[in-house]
Amino acid sequence: MPPPGGPAIVGVVERIRGNGIEQNVALSTSSKIPGQNYLRIHFFGAQGSAPDVPGATFRTINENDLRREIARAAPGVPMVRAATFLQNTYGPFGYASGRGQGGDTCLFAWQQIRSPSTSSGIGRGFGMIQVRLRLCDNQATARQMLNAMYGFTIVGTFKGRMWNPYGDVAEADERLGRTGEPIYPEGAFSRRSVSLGYGMSTGAPQPLPARPKAVEQVCQPETEAAAPAGPRVPLPDPGAGVSGSSSSTEATGTTVPSPDCIGTAAMTAACRK
Repeated sequence: MPPPGGPAIVGVVERIRGNGIEQNVALSTSSKIPGQNYLRIHFFGAQGSAPDVPGATFRTINENDLRREIARAAPGVPMVRAATFLQNTYGPFGYASGRGQGGDTCLFAWQQIRSPSTSSGIGRGFGMIQVRLRLCDNQATARQMLNAMYGFTIVGTFKGRMWNPYGDVAEADERLGRTGEPIYPEGAFSRRSVSLGYGMSTGAPQPLPARPKAVEQVCQPETEAAAPAGPRVPLPDPGAGVSGSSSSTEATGTTVPSPDCIGTAAMTAACRK
């Protein structure tokens, strides 16, 4: 099962083998790179699971086969193998990633799940699970798509301890109950979390609607005939100031302009009259 949140399952093809089962889980694809995204799981167990069906070749991961698988996974995309050691719930895994000419990112990951052998090589479980993941997307990065390798779940196993591919259950942490070994809340001090996330893209993000520009309202002043008369303010006779006479004449009035002619509207020709 892919991790919660995607990529989505669009179909499952299952093949019964004489020594196991192979499932090819087709995943939703949003890319121009040829091919279908998939999560492929192949169980190798005891011969006789389906007596009438031939068994699959029991082969572990080898370098030559791996190169061919990477080349077939994303045609035309230069894939580069990562040198970083990574490990999920089922053990270590590897991956290669690359970017196509159109900008799409592709990731191909592989994992072999098999119980470890003892120091003498005796007592190893014979069951094995091969996992392959192919993802190409036009929005997500390779780091985001790695979430699928950390979050997938295998819900099957083999009967019998000798065919158990997962190995024995891990023992309890040695720090439990010991002095001088503080255990902190998860995520607070114990380790640095890695930000991963992946969901199939639904297209380019839609831009937010543009905010309407404020329309500057320019008020046209009313005509002098229709303009309301403002308060009559008495002013001294301009002639008195020129002649220096101390005698005052009859005060003349002036009309205070309407508030419509204040601000930018005051520069109009009608307001300057």
